[in-house]
Amino acid sequence: MTLQGDLVKNESLNKLNELEEMRERLEARKVVMANMSTRCKVATEDAKKQEEMLSTEVRSLLVAGTSLSVARKRLQEANRLLTEERGCVKLKNVQRKLRARQQYMISQVSLLYPVKILVGPAQEQELESYSSSSRLGNPSASKPVNQGSLTILGLNLTLLPFTKMSFFTDKKEVQRSATALGYVAHAVSLIASYLQVPLRYPLRLGGSRSYINDHASSIDPASSDLSLDTTLSANVKLAEFPLFLEGQDTTRAAYAVFLLNKDIEQLLNFIGVKSLGPRHVLANLKELLRSVQSSEYIDT
Repeated sequence: MTLQGDLVKNESLNKLNELEEMRERLEARKVVMANMSTRCKVATEDAKKQEEMLSTEVRSLLVAGTSLSVARKRLQEANRLLTEERGCVKLKNVQRKLRARQQYMISQVSLLYPVKILVGPAQEQELESYSSSSRLGNPSASKPVNQGSLTILGLNLTLLPFTKMSFFTDKKEVQRSATALGYVAHAVSLIASYLQVPLRYPLRLGGSRSYINDHASSIDPASSDLSLDTTLSANVKLAEFPLFLEGQDTTRAAYAVFLLNKDIEQLLNFIGVKSLGPRHVLANLKELLRSVQSSEYIDT
């Protein structure tokens, strides 16, 4: 009996051990299933969020597609109207009217500030008889007229005092040059406004005391005493140069005349005409007026 009881006891212990192992495995599976359920919930929430974001993007894409379709239809309609004979003719007529209006306005500038060639002691040759320079790309440019032989509103622009100013320089000649430069500056400003061209070097008109601005940065030397936290843009000043000599440095005044000629060259390039050179202010202005008043300007 004792042997049989021991066998039963050992078998019971084995069964209990197996049952305990099964219980532990079941608990481990429960933990795994709980973790999988949590991850599944997180993944489901992320999927919902991504679905909402995708839905918003799809709606935005649909709206953008609708707008693009409307814009494409408008563009096609505009192209159709433009490609039609009547639309193209209408556009050309509008352009011709605009150029004709510009031509008329600039012809008034030519009447206000006539640029003429001084032929004799009391004779002046009109603008129309001046041999013009060529269009851009044409190498057959005519020889520029001497700067000293040109006048604007009866005043000769002499650039000699700007390079050789001395105590013995004729003050009246200096004043006449300043007045002539004031005329040129005003004429250039008017022409640029009529052609709707923003000048690279803006003008500050003041008659014989006009100035021209250069957008090149000019740093105040005193700015080195400022703290490093001070912004650099606060120390940048607009460089202004006088279009007259009286009481001014000759180098700055000569540079002002150079910038004024650059503005005239900009306008010449805008209408497709070649400049006569950097030292021909009145000649370039004369060519600008002549070119705009020609029949070629309307037809181009």
